[in-house]
Amino acid sequence: MRIAIVHYHLRPGGVTRVIEQTARLLHQAGHQVVVLAQEEVQGFPVPVCPVPQLAYDEDREPVAFTELKAALLEAVHSVLGDLPEVWHFHNHHLGKNLALPRVVAELARRGQRLLLQIHDFPEDFRPYNYRRLKQYLPEPAFPHCLYPNAPQVHYAVLNGRDRRFLRRLGVPRERLHWLPNPVGLPPEPETSPSWPARLWLYPTRAIRRKNLGEFLLWAALAGPEDHFATSLAPENPREQVFYRHWVDLAQSLKLPVTFDLAKSSGLTFTAMVQAAHCLVTTSVAEGFGMAFLEPWVLGKPVTGRNLPEITVDFEAAGIDLSHMYARLDVPVAWLGRAAIWERMTAALSRLYRDYGLRAPGADQFQRVWRAWVTDDRVDFGRLDEPLQSRAIRHLHADAKIRRQWGQCLQVPSRDTVRRNRRKVTEGFAPERYGRALDRCYQQLAAAGIGPLEPLDPDQMLRCFLRPERLSLLRL
Repeated sequence: MRIAIVHYHLRPGGVTRVIEQTARLLHQAGHQVVVLAQEEVQGFPVPVCPVPQLAYDEDREPVAFTELKAALLEAVHSVLGDLPEVWHFHNHHLGKNLALPRVVAELARRGQRLLLQIHDFPEDFRPYNYRRLKQYLPEPAFPHCLYPNAPQVHYAVLNGRDRRFLRRLGVPRERLHWLPNPVGLPPEPETSPSWPARLWLYPTRAIRRKNLGEFLLWAALAGPEDHFATSLAPENPREQVFYRHWVDLAQSLKLPVTFDLAKSSGLTFTAMVQAAHCLVTTSVAEGFGMAFLEPWVLGKPVTGRNLPEITVDFEAAGIDLSHMYARLDVPVAWLGRAAIWERMTAALSRLYRDYGLRAPGADQFQRVWRAWVTDDRVDFGRLDEPLQSRAIRHLHADAKIRRQWGQCLQVPSRDTVRRNRRKVTEGFAPERYGRALDRCYQQLAAAGIGPLEPLDPDQMLRCFLRPERLSLLRL
């Protein structure tokens, strides 16, 4: 089968890793595959054809969709010699390249078979992306560009939540595929340094939604034998502002934390993981949640914040995350009820305004408050940097409170690590992913061709923008 895989770029990251594994599996299965991205990449398992028009356009004038379409068609013909039997797009509608959704809708209208694999949604607390799409895409075509609906268009999602949301949107069950990311086997062991302290490693690029403040709260409770570290600094200048805030706070309080360990130590990811006592995640939002799976395969425990709307799929697969917490409550009195309420109401009002929705009322505000606050204690992960910093300083300044809290990060037993490793390698093996993807392609290839029918994109806003999901770190 001739297959074209399309993404904006192939920079290191989760989507690129999935595309690389997908391309390798498809090539091994005998398919003719080309990957289209903005840049040329060496060492990929299949040909990569550069299409510069796929680059992000947030800081430049968007290309005409006719120019992008022509470039994609020329690229696939140059490698495949013909049109692909399946186009496989990743994150086509995220608002990073405004021409791409129009190209996708046009290909669907012309009867091309498309698999749209969605990792991230513009409706999921990304108002800037959503506004760009609304302003650029012509109104009658907007639903078709975001969510084209026809027999020749199928969707693939990473988790059960997104599958439920797309079903509510109206995507027929037979055109909707649950395709959780594969988790590869670990690389060969490397020599890692012997750390003088127990290393609690947060293996992530420390962007805002990773909730770095909560990681520092745990560092403030560290014993003399503990050291905390993050692996990578953010690259985005907007993210670096928040990151710098946490670096400065950790230095001012003399917390046992090393930032950007990969750069400061020169260690590879594998070496850092092998040196760690335990891996940690405090993220408040994930598209798939590789952080909950990969450590076990590497033979390491992971602890920290659970994300039930994502991890329910993993627990259904037999992975034990019972030692993790879904909330980290701190007393409202540390911060002041009025300060929390003010930030919460302002944030929800701004979010609704940025999405072009009617202003929230008392009922929506109360729904947020009930989700945030229980027994006069507020979930730390819902707060923004100023409130989180105030709570950390309060905790750091009071030895009695620190003793009462203790070191609450729970590390699962070796038996749990072994069991979880087996469950992950069985349930999320690349070979299993390859077979599932091949079934998607076969079903799509056998599908009929029909006209585009409208879906109501506002349904996705209603799903993702429920007030209870608000976290100030998402804005």
